[in-house]
Amino acid sequence: MKRKIVPDVVRNQVLLKLPASASVREAARQMAERHVGAALVVKGEGLEGIFTERDLLNRVVARGLDIDKTLLGQVMTGNPATITSDSSAMAALRRMHDGGFRHLPVVDGGRLVAIVSLRDFFGAEFQELEREVAFQEKLIAGSTS
Repeated sequence: MKRKIVPDVVRNQVLLKLPASASVREAARQMAERHVGAALVVKGEGLEGIFTERDLLNRVVARGLDIDKTLLGQVMTGNPATITSDSSAMAALRRMHDGGFRHLPVVDGGRLVAIVSLRDFFGAEFQELEREVAFQEKLIAGSTS
């Protein structure tokens, strides 16, 4: 069965959306509070960019920028690659691998619906593996009865 991004990999997300005018400190604070590795930078309902932990490290900390004065619009990745919710999990992984990034916004009809991270794939695959092991154990138990 072809696994879809939504709902097979991500479901029930509350997205962290911030305007380009938000400070890096505010983004980092909210990312830490929500235990997420990326914030979606939006204007209205439209996606303008993405700000990730790697952006914080490479574009802010490494350059010695002031986190209170630096705005997301100055250090975000603008116009990030996206994928649609009916795309396959494999297509999303391929896009992330080819682009060298760990977070991929999911957009349907210009509307943000989710964000998928490499960590999400590990969780989804682990659940699938657990189901497969349980199925195999039932088969083995049935053949020894």
